[in-house]
Amino acid sequence: MKRLMYLVILLLLPATSFGMHIAEGFLPVKWAVIWALIFVPFLISGVQKIKKRTANNSRIKLLFAVAGAFVFVLSSLKLPSVAGSSSHLTGIALGAILFGASSMSVVGLIVLLFQALLLAHGGLTTLGANAFSMAVAGAYAAVWVFWLLSRLKAPRWLVIFGAAFLSNVVIYLSTSLQLALAFQTESAGIWDNLIKFLSVFGVTQLPLAIIEGVLTVLVFNLILKYNTEEVALINTSFQ
Repeated sequence: MKRLMYLVILLLLPATSFGMHIAEGFLPVKWAVIWALIFVPFLISGVQKIKKRTANNSRIKLLFAVAGAFVFVLSSLKLPSVAGSSSHLTGIALGAILFGASSMSVVGLIVLLFQALLLAHGGLTTLGANAFSMAVAGAYAAVWVFWLLSRLKAPRWLVIFGAAFLSNVVIYLSTSLQLALAFQTESAGIWDNLIKFLSVFGVTQLPLAIIEGVLTVLVFNLILKYNTEEVALINTSFQ
């Protein structure tokens, strides 16, 4: 566990605090409210799930904190996109695999709130939309892929890699869809907008998804090595 904490600290030290989320005030009010309302039930479910899984076990609570730190660090690292915007890793798959998808709604909300208030990433009005993309769509994609590849008896490294890779891709698909829905016009429908927004991130996001997959495999193996009993106690129900 000490070595795991040292790894998190090392990741935190060089972090450059930038990231790509839908910016403050960028979404029309109607869509900002809609995504916030959609996100709330997942948040309520996540709070209940976390209470159940971390009750009376300080080491599992510490693991949950590590998963949260992993999300914060990776999602705070900005890399420029060829289209003039930016892309980043997300880290959401690790916690989703260990604690279930719904638990990541709480982590995502906390991380995005800190980034909006302290790092000028995203915004408060777009918090619901950003949280849904990263902490709901990305988390559920991770556990579904994890479940499918596990059922197919794929090697553990491939299961973890696939879950993290697809989670990252789905997050950006979700964000692109949110923007496509919000900015429909008579001359630019949903599909036209979706292609446009996907093209902004597509070139840089696929390599980043591969990197995220590799990092998630490494950190998961490190967690499993020093916390075998705690990982075994976590009842991931993919909810």
